[in-house]
This record gives sequence, C-alpha cells and structure tokens, in this order.
Amino acid sequence: QVQLVESGGGLVQAGGSLKLSCTASGRASAMNWYRQTPGNERDFVAVIIGGSSTNNADTVKGRFSISRDDATNTVYLQMDSLKPEDTATYYCNAVTVTGGQDKSYWGQGTHVTVTS
Repeated sequence: QVQLVESGGGLVQAGGSLKLSCTASGRASAMNWYRQTPGNERDFVAVIIGGSSTNNADTVKGRFSISRDDATNTVYLQMDSLKPEDTATYYCNAVTVTGGQDKSYWGQGTHVTVTS
C-alpha cells in the first residue's frame, strides 16, 4: 500500500503560478498528476517515470512541469501561466510494479481555482 498526501492547491489569478506537492509513503515507478472538474472524467496532466522521463498533456505543455525528489518520495507539479480552464481538483497517482503486477494509488485531491 502506498499512501499519497497532496498539498499546494488554492486560489490564484489567471497568469499566476502554483506548485502542488504529493508525498508518497513508498517508492513508486511512475507518478502522475490528473485533474477533474465536476461531471467530467479525470484527465491526465503529467507523468514522471523513474527519475527524469516526463510527459505532459498538450493542454499544459509549456506551462506545467513535473519533477520528483526521490529522497523524500515527493512529486511536484509546477503550474505557471495558469488559466481559468485549469480550475479543477488535482489528483496525485502513484504506480508501483511488484512481481510483474502494476498497482495504482490515488491521493485525496487538492483543489485549484484560477480566477479571471
């Protein structure tokens, strides 16, 4: 079992920045950020695999960056040039591989509101 604790959400004006954090209780092979708005599916935002292989959704490319600190099992999502459409609840996801089986864990979510 991996427990995830997210922090860093809040209220920000368009064009501003926020940095989300997610600390895992154990090591994960890959860590992701997703986001969700009411009535919609959870959408992929960014992933970091291992120490440095990253990928972002097209909607956030050039504005968001994901990084991780392996010493503390923490993944970060730096969000710059925020837009009102980035308003959502952001969820951290960790994927572990044990004995050839993938397991996925989710955090409780942290809410981001971007005002125009």
